[in-house]
Formats: sequence, structure tokens, C-alpha cells
Amino acid sequence: MPRKSVQIYSKADCPLCDDARAVVRAVQASCPFELEEVDIRSSPDLWERYRYDVPVVCIDGRPEFTHRVDARKLELLLAL
Repeated sequence: MPRKSVQIYSKADCPLCDDARAVVRAVQASCPFELEEVDIRSSPDLWERYRYDVPVVCIDGRPEFTHRVDARKLELLLAL
């Protein structure tokens, strides 16, 4: 089975983003996956799409979490 990829759409100075990043990295330590962090300020389109909803965590490009990440649910989704 190919390794899953996880994307975190976030921005600097965002406590929710920091919390989500910590949860994702903790899960990654026990369940390896590729992680890509994307600063939504790097693109006007991303800014318009996500500025009120960060962080957004996607698995293989599909949004799964907004604002908060549940570690157990992330583990389950990665196992599918």
C-alpha cells in the first residue's frame, strides 16, 4: 500500500495551527506519512480559500480536519 500524504494549510502566528501541527507530527512519529506544510499566505487563492478556516488538514488532497485535529481519527484515516 502506498504511503499516505498529509497537507497542513496554515499560517504563522496561529495557535490553532501550532496545535494541529503538534498533533499531526505526534501521529507521524508512530504512523509514517509524507507531510507537506503550506502557508496560505503564499498564494492569493489559498488565502481566499482558507483564511477563516485554518488550519485545514488534508489526507491525499482531501480535507479531513478544520481548526482542530483528533489524533485517533487521523490514525484511523491513515490506516484506510
